[in-house]
Amino acid sequence: MCRVAPPDTIGGMDAGQTLPAASAPRTPGALPYTIAVDVGGTFTDFVASDGDRLFTGKVSSRPGDESAAVLEAVSAIAEHYGLATAGLLENTGHFTLGTTVVTNAMLEYRGAPTGLITTRGFRDMLEIRRGYRESMVDLRLPAPHPIVPRRFRKGVAERVDHTGAIVEPLDEAGVRDAVRELKAAGIESIAVCLLFSFLDDTHERRIAEIIAEEHPDCFVTLSCDVLPQIREFERVSTTVVNAYTSPQLKHYLRALEDKLRAAGFGGSLLVMQSTGGIMDVGYSAGHGVDAVLSGPAGGVVAAVAMGERSGYRNVITADMGGTSYDVCLIHEGKPEVGVDSWISRYRVAVPLVDIHTIGSGGGSLAWVDEAGALRVGPESAGARPGPVCYGRGGTRPTVTDANLVLGYLDPERFLGGTMGLDHEAALRSIEEHIAGPLGISAVEAAIGIFRIANSDMSNALRHVSVSRGRDPRDYALMAFGGAGAIHAGVQAFDLGIKTILVPRQASVLSAFGGMVADFKVSRVRSFVRSAGAVDPEELSTALDAVIAEAERCLPAIDEVRVERFLDLRYEDQVQEVIVPLHTRTRRISAVNLARAVRDFHDQHEKLYAHKRPGQPVQIVSIRVELTAPRSTGGLIKPLKFGAENAGAARVGTRSVYFDRLGFAEVPIFDGLAVEPGNVIPGPAVIHEPGTTIVVGEGQEAMLDQYETYVIEVVG
Repeated sequence: MCRVAPPDTIGGMDAGQTLPAASAPRTPGALPYTIAVDVGGTFTDFVASDGDRLFTGKVSSRPGDESAAVLEAVSAIAEHYGLATAGLLENTGHFTLGTTVVTNAMLEYRGAPTGLITTRGFRDMLEIRRGYRESMVDLRLPAPHPIVPRRFRKGVAERVDHTGAIVEPLDEAGVRDAVRELKAAGIESIAVCLLFSFLDDTHERRIAEIIAEEHPDCFVTLSCDVLPQIREFERVSTTVVNAYTSPQLKHYLRALEDKLRAAGFGGSLLVMQSTGGIMDVGYSAGHGVDAVLSGPAGGVVAAVAMGERSGYRNVITADMGGTSYDVCLIHEGKPEVGVDSWISRYRVAVPLVDIHTIGSGGGSLAWVDEAGALRVGPESAGARPGPVCYGRGGTRPTVTDANLVLGYLDPERFLGGTMGLDHEAALRSIEEHIAGPLGISAVEAAIGIFRIANSDMSNALRHVSVSRGRDPRDYALMAFGGAGAIHAGVQAFDLGIKTILVPRQASVLSAFGGMVADFKVSRVRSFVRSAGAVDPEELSTALDAVIAEAERCLPAIDEVRVERFLDLRYEDQVQEVIVPLHTRTRRISAVNLARAVRDFHDQHEKLYAHKRPGQPVQIVSIRVELTAPRSTGGLIKPLKFGAENAGAARVGTRSVYFDRLGFAEVPIFDGLAVEPGNVIPGPAVIHEPGTTIVVGEGQEAMLDQYETYVIEVVG
């Protein structure tokens, strides 16, 4: 729940408080500037608007100090508009941030020292799980890193039964002893997860009060706030992840907001959420678990907007950055959302945009394993030292180095010519680390790196489409990130995809998502009933309560869109399917329920290739998603079409490798000179300032009126 709390107690139970700042924020009003920044592993991307045109760019990320790169991006924006930093920030209404703080805290296990208070006898639930592992066939899979060591997991006497009745009162003295022990051990954050607290949260809330008395500086996360839903392991894991990551996110956001306020910022600081929406900084500081995919989710949001403008509502996104390759399926203008994600081997059961990630980015390292096989990733060169060709001290070859050797990248045009690339250093590195050990030429090794990376990427696309009952041939492939459009043509051939979309803002599309995202909050609550016997009035009342809870988290905005969902399953099944509940009013009717059950049968057949219409259906949970639209008019304006001939943008030829052609001299185009309506047949290479677009043999690119390259694929 979002509850207003005293200052300096922002946590899972009281995340409605605005962070203290150097000065109170002013109402954004009609301030002309809007800024969005996405901090990635290698680069920090930014997009700014003065109400007329967009300005985009990149600065190098600063591992360990994200705020330094954010402020450097602000300086670059101010310089572009001919303003002092203070002048820009004073006239900025919204500043949206996509951050990797939570992701990195989980990947590197650098969260806050965390303790867990749970029902006596259940402190090992975090390790026991529910008897399964992520990989059932990997006998060597070690136990996950304990983000809460066993000695910091305290069981206390209390019990609520399966009906919500209190059968054993809370042992408050035992709670105080547990909190004192955790405080003495240096614990800074405590997760509280009791059995059946989703039915009666009295004991959890009393424990939070005791923690505030005994350890007032402690960050507190209650499972009844984070995930009031059936299933102990999912609930305790999600609660612990929030407790582990939120203090670091809170500290980072507070420091960044203080710096921005001190520099003159008077608008609203917003944070991209993993649901694809944005929320204010006060909410975000207490809900780290909602920001585990903060950066990649922005790219999906932007892909929805750009795809619809260009006439494509069914899209598979492919975001290739420096460290990872992130893919997501968008069906009928809505991205797939999952509630069964694993983050660094911990279950996160809150709604997240269903992004599948593999370690295959431009900075992914190529290596030869002990069996003499060429491998690519998942280890990355990161921002520092980065690929060898960057000249920052890197010595091991990456996908970017292979792309340079194969002619896809121009050493003189990288990042719009602001950064040179060292072709010879990349070639030497591939020769030393790959070609030599394998007994092949450096060019053959580069081709091998390219092919293996492409194979991994194609498999990732199959994971979000074929394995989910979707045919990738029914979708357009939207490639973005700095390197996505180099490889997209190969994936399109592999999967039979007919159209590739590459927005001109491809290299900063995740940041652009922060410009167009709406306020969004999701809530879930257990509601175990037979679908055939549930009282529609009871269901309506329960949904209204969850909607009211979610509304308290949103800013005061007149227009709010409400969507309702039911988690349904066949009786005696273990897992359920999330099904929309279609209704034109707030009241639920028997007809609405019957349609939801019918849709469940159909969706079950799509996912699992069978359905049983005669089998009783059970409701497990109810969900709501509230969206408060944000005005983004004018950010993307259609341009007039010019001539089809792109000759004016052609700047020469270069030898480039294609699988079916080998190395061939192909035309090179300056993306800045390409106009809407220009047609570029493949094979060809287009150099935009932030990305390179490889148009393969049998492909044809055209820049549309919304400045998205639409590439038609034959074959």
